[in-house]
Amino acid sequence: MFYMDVLFSLICMLLLIICVL
Repeated sequence: MFYMDVLFSLICMLLLIICVL
């Protein structure tokens, strides 16, 4: 599903940002 992929991508980005901070 497109929405699931987008949601997964957003979550990954948030995790990366949190890890960097």
